[in-house]
Amino acid sequence: MTHLTLLAAASIPATVEWSPKVAIVMIICNVLAIAFGKYTIKNQNAGPGLPSSEFFGGMGLPALLGTTSFGHLLGAGAILGLASIGAL
Repeated sequence: MTHLTLLAAASIPATVEWSPKVAIVMIICNVLAIAFGKYTIKNQNAGPGLPSSEFFGGMGLPALLGTTSFGHLLGAGAILGLASIGAL
């Protein structure tokens, strides 16, 4: 049983520490997700609006939360992938 625990601990890669490069990757992924959502979400203005809705092209709060959640998923994958190949 101890061998399985050590094997599992050895196969987990070390995570990358925060740096401006990591932040830039996350920001780019979120901007791409918002742009993707802008052109693919059918009812963007459903729900409560945003104070600066013209900046986001008329997107409502639910659309913005959904796209930024998707952006964080993309960003986490991109950061882990770039870290694993040594680019970050």
